[in-house]
Parts: sequence; C-alpha cells; structure tokens
Amino acid sequence: MPNDFNQQVIEEFRANSGEVGGHFEGARLLLLTTTGARSGERHTTPVGYYHDGDGSVLVIASAGGAPQHPDWFHNLVAHPHVTVETGVFTYDAKAEVLRGGARDAAFARAVEADSGWAEYQARTSRVIPVVALHEIASGGPPNVNASSMGEYVKAIHDAFRRELTLIRGEFDQAGSTLGAQLRINCLTFCQGLHNHHTGEDIAMFPFLADRHPELEPALDRLREEHERIAALIAELQQVIGMDSADTENVRAEVERLTTALEAHLTYEEEQLIPVLDVPNESVHREADPTR
Repeated sequence: MPNDFNQQVIEEFRANSGEVGGHFEGARLLLLTTTGARSGERHTTPVGYYHDGDGSVLVIASAGGAPQHPDWFHNLVAHPHVTVETGVFTYDAKAEVLRGGARDAAFARAVEADSGWAEYQARTSRVIPVVALHEIASGGPPNVNASSMGEYVKAIHDAFRRELTLIRGEFDQAGSTLGAQLRINCLTFCQGLHNHHTGEDIAMFPFLADRHPELEPALDRLREEHERIAALIAELQQVIGMDSADTENVRAEVERLTTALEAHLTYEEEQLIPVLDVPNESVHREADPTR
C-alpha cells in the first residue's frame, strides 16, 4: 500500500482504539512497528492478523501476491524485536518466521478462513511467509492506550464487542463443520474474557468496594453476572471441544454469550465509569489477554 494510505489508516486506528473503516473495515488489524533492515529507522505498517491459540498472533507477508516479500518482513527478519499495537494495548514482541509444517498448517487455517490468501499464493512463485508474534513479558502492568480507568474499561469492553462481531460474521461464512481458525478465535475470546473478569474480581472490584461502599450492590450484581457468563463460556468451550463441532450449535452458544455479555458490559459501564473517571481515582490495571 502507498505510504500516504498507510499513514491515514494508522492515524484512524490510533484515534479510534483500533477501529477503522474503508479497506480494513471489519478486519482484524494491528499496527506492526519494525526496525529497518538497512536504515535502522522505525516503520509502522497496518497488517491483518489471526489468533494462534497460544496468546501469540500470526501475520502473513502476502504483499497481495507480489513477487517480492513486503519491506516489513525483511525488517523483522533482520530485527525480530518488534512493537505491536492492538488499539487498546501496545507491547513488544519477538517475531518468529514459521517453517515447514508449522507454516503450512497456519497458512491452511488462514485459507480456510479467507480464500483470498490462496489467491495471493497462486499469483507468486515465492512461498508466502507466516510470522508468529510472541509478546515479550514486561514484568509490569500493560501499556494501555487510555488516559483514565474509565476510558480503559470502555476500550476493553469495545474490544470484546468488536471481536464478537467479527466472530459472528465468520459464522455467516462458515460451513457445516467448525473450521480450525474459527475454533481458535472462539477459544481465544473465551480465555481473554475469563482472564479479564478474573482480574476485575481480584483487583478492581475490591478496590472500588473499599473506596466506594455505595457501589456494593452493583458490584455484587457484577460478580454474579461474572459467574453466569463463566458458565456460558464453559458451555461454549465444551461444544467447541467436540471433534466434529456443528457450526450451528456453536453459533447458538455464541449468541447466548453475546446477549448476556452485552447486557453485562452496558451495566458495568453505567455503574462504574462515572466513578472511575473521578480525578485521582486509580486502580491496578490487570493484564488482559484480549490482546
């Protein structure tokens, strides 16, 4: 893509917590910052990604099927230490170019999810690389792209909403049997939601209960909703875990979870954001694998 196009996408991405329109609307998108193989300068590029099921994400160096690898791929081969922006989080990662069977399996999942990858491969004689981006643990709280705790909570919630919208759209394109990448997307979402709610239960809710006793009824309700949502997550994971999971059965569980989660997120925002946005109100921001 031309640099001016990329810059427009980058600016929109950063201004809207990862949500963009136009060419990338409705796609999983991140900003990948690499170090120039020759120049040593930092370059940021919008790229699509897939979940990899182990907390890492995959990016594909297709360049639209061009005969040469994209510049960002050459950069990360020379300098594997990269920076990833998700719209909510920014973190350092180590880039690993997948080889052999690992590359082929990951690319096959991508093709299953979107046949356009196969079309790109057919246009070129090069083997299109697949790269895993492994987060480098910082040892501290995550770098969250928010100026207040209320903004942080809303950004996290909106990330869950966007991911659910993407997953539900993927079901519209799925066959009768659940595809491997869609299975990974669902399980990754479940794990991220579980970890987020666990973090709220052990950090944010006790903090608010101590500072704001008047919130106890709302916090009790939110804790109960966490338990109900955890049960829905367990049911979804059980259906997904079946060897020949039926797409419609999984979709039904996703819809049940979506309905309960949206009501929960809306209530939490109504009750907690006004308090969290009070000046000098701060709480430890738990690590959250929606990244």
